[in-house]
Amino acid sequence: MGELRVVAQSFVASGPGGAAIRTRLKHLTPVDEKVLRLVGAHLGALASKDLKARCRDALEHSSNTWAVRKRELTPLSSSRWAGAITKASHDQWALARRGQLAHIQSLDAGVRTLTHRLSLPIGQRGSRRAPGGYRSRREWHAKSRRLRVLEDRLAAARADREAGLVHVVRGGKRLARARHHLDSDGLTESSWRGHWEAGRWFCQADGESGKRYGNETIRISPDGEASVKLPAPLTHLANAPHGRYVLARRVTFTHRGTEWADRVAADRAVAYRIHLDADRNRWYVTASWQIPPTPTIPLGAALARGVIGVDMNADHLAAWRLDVHGNPTGSPRRFFYDLSGTRDHRDAQVRHALTRLLHWARTCGVGAIAVEDLDFGEEKTREKHGRRKRFRQLISGMPTGKLRARLSSMADQTGITVIAVDPAYTSRWGAQHWQKPLTTTTRRTTRHDAAAVAIGRRAQGYPIRRRTAPPPAHRSDEQGHRTVQARPGIPGREGTRPRIPGPRTRSVHAGRGANAGNQNTQHRSGCSTERRSWQQD
Repeated sequence: MGELRVVAQSFVASGPGGAAIRTRLKHLTPVDEKVLRLVGAHLGALASKDLKARCRDALEHSSNTWAVRKRELTPLSSSRWAGAITKASHDQWALARRGQLAHIQSLDAGVRTLTHRLSLPIGQRGSRRAPGGYRSRREWHAKSRRLRVLEDRLAAARADREAGLVHVVRGGKRLARARHHLDSDGLTESSWRGHWEAGRWFCQADGESGKRYGNETIRISPDGEASVKLPAPLTHLANAPHGRYVLARRVTFTHRGTEWADRVAADRAVAYRIHLDADRNRWYVTASWQIPPTPTIPLGAALARGVIGVDMNADHLAAWRLDVHGNPTGSPRRFFYDLSGTRDHRDAQVRHALTRLLHWARTCGVGAIAVEDLDFGEEKTREKHGRRKRFRQLISGMPTGKLRARLSSMADQTGITVIAVDPAYTSRWGAQHWQKPLTTTTRRTTRHDAAAVAIGRRAQGYPIRRRTAPPPAHRSDEQGHRTVQARPGIPGREGTRPRIPGPRTRSVHAGRGANAGNQNTQHRSGCSTERRSWQQD
């Protein structure tokens, strides 16, 4: 059996760096919709040209090339619209670079796995840590051909990265490919065209502190009046001074509306994005702003009122409350969700489950929630799991990367701290040490519930195991203490146990207990205390 890997220390997850709220633009007039469509289409065309220029610059990008692009865009829009477009192009290029690096790492992992398995004899069994050889000569031949394909893809991806070349599709690559098989996606040409155009529109502006209502380009007043600074070619559509168009209806933010109104009234920066949901044919506006970093509280202070350990699974969150001593209290809780369907449906399901978890944590009075620091980035390749297609689909559908960030963002408003722990062996050791003891005649403890206890104990700094085995040689202190609950610095840890009145064994009557601190009886026969009850400090 190989050595166990070192378990990383638990840490307090950082809070959110910003906030975003969204509301619907209701009861827009036909003129309002026409103006928004024209603005989005015009700025979207400029954004596509600017993104192409940014990708063409690749690694040669500098402040001078940025200034040249911005000067070219300013006569066709405005100085602020040009700044928003160029910044969006830079962010898109950087995002594509990060995705390119992740793709290279995935290809490299697949090449290493295939190379290892192809080097083994056919039919050789694998171990828990390393896969074995392939089952047949036919499979070996197919995987050798796939290895060559992956090597070519890896070489091409590395060459693109060294040259600074990225591949970006405004509107989405999936939607672009759907144009070639509309019937299988249930789309018509007109509906696809509507989705494609809406996805390529551009109508977003960054906030500016000190400017009126925090934004000069897209402005929403505290009473809900929304106006847009029109680009230069569309100023003839303005219905307000200084080339602005004011929407006919007021805008109302329900979620965190008070916080948004306070920022707007103080002229603090607020960014806005207006977009169309082509499926529902509804217009929305999203407001976002930055939040100053919240000082991270010490781990000990976060655990002062206990912790709730949470184990994430394919269809539910298993949670159990632990007191300050690491003992599970009450009954386990399970918060179910359904990760099938569209992306918005999955996102809503996870939010709903986390909301119920936070409500339960506030009801219990707990100040911290412990979750695993999971990342299945290298676990989803088919080279590693082979024919286990359903398992790969399972771990691919679990939003492990977003769970901690989403929980930290939602918990920031409730005063609950999120603690990230190392996920190593939590399910295995939790089932080994806690599943059976926590199972009663009226409560069935699952493996996931036991893993939640293990996660909570690891966050508190306690060992996952409940007790060590009794001394194997004899009933003495030569092998150390029976319990691992007490730390070395605990006062009285080395002292004797207090005497409990009454019989300690079936053969000893009440009042015959011995003092375990009398060490002159150890390892000797014929002593008077051998026939008395045994106690260990």
